[in-house]
Amino acid sequence: MIADIWFYLLPLYILGALLLLVGIFALLSRIKGGKYLKPLVNGMMKVPLLNKFLKRASQAALERQNPELASAVKKLERSGVARDPQKAQQAMSRLTASERQAYLDATSAQTEGMAQNRQQRRQLERARKGRRR
Repeated sequence: MIADIWFYLLPLYILGALLLLVGIFALLSRIKGGKYLKPLVNGMMKVPLLNKFLKRASQAALERQNPELASAVKKLERSGVARDPQKAQQAMSRLTASERQAYLDATSAQTEGMAQNRQQRRQLERARKGRRR
């Protein structure tokens, strides 16, 4: 009789475990800007089904936040810029002005954090001023 109750409560246990997992992910994403969540997501990216889902979710979020950048990223990924620098130059020339500007702004925002000393920061600032002309 008692064994039957455990069997009927199995969906509740599964639902509770999934709810706990989502809660842990939400908590980890809030702590230090997701510092502790990034390694977990990178590990999950190795699973093919999750990789496809996470890429799709990331693309949808990017389209909501910055449609020009999302369009530029799609075009650059289609042309295979990660493998060949010449293809990257050709793909950049095919972007519209707004897409190119959005892509360059996004890449410059990423490189700002990489500047470690004063000389590197000054070089980045000069490059940014030259690009605005």
